[in-house]
Amino acid sequence: MSTAPHASLRPSPASPPAPRTSPVGPWPDPAGRAGPRGLDDLAALRPEALALLYRAAVTPAVPSLDGDLVGRMLAVPVLPRWLFGPLRRLAAWTLFPWRGKSFRARDAARGDGINRVFSDTHPRRWFRFQTSLGPSRAGAFDAFQLDYDNPDNPGFVRAIRDEVREVAPGLYLGLAYVMWRKQPRLVLYFGLARA
Repeated sequence: MSTAPHASLRPSPASPPAPRTSPVGPWPDPAGRAGPRGLDDLAALRPEALALLYRAAVTPAVPSLDGDLVGRMLAVPVLPRWLFGPLRRLAAWTLFPWRGKSFRARDAARGDGINRVFSDTHPRRWFRFQTSLGPSRAGAFDAFQLDYDNPDNPGFVRAIRDEVREVAPGLYLGLAYVMWRKQPRLVLYFGLARA
């Protein structure tokens, strides 16, 4: 996807182009939209654009995510780039197993949640996590943290640390890290939205 302006719209050398901005910061969109409005908008972005958007997003309060949020896998940066399209189509498939996350605040600083899989009407609930606010692994800012280190979770799930920031009202961008040799490794971008 090219971000070069059309020849007739190029600014003169004396006037640098003004960056496109949205209420959450720079938006790398050549079409000039104000920002993402839903999971489909997030799913259209490559990992590099998702990373920029995440850094410009805001940290939500713990109670602001209460309830059932619809989820979508967005990108897997550890896989080859040619898999971006097939993975995006798989994640948008109505039968994709992961349906989203459910959150419940315990107080203003902490909460818990669980993943919903296999169905929207009668989902199975797997892999509990604890929530809090804390330093992001992606930069010098805070993020809404999801910690899966729960004795009821399988070992491979206990190594997962997610974090979430709000990119638009009711629209959240998440990063999933796997702790490998005590170091976080970014393995997945995901989106969450109010239904």
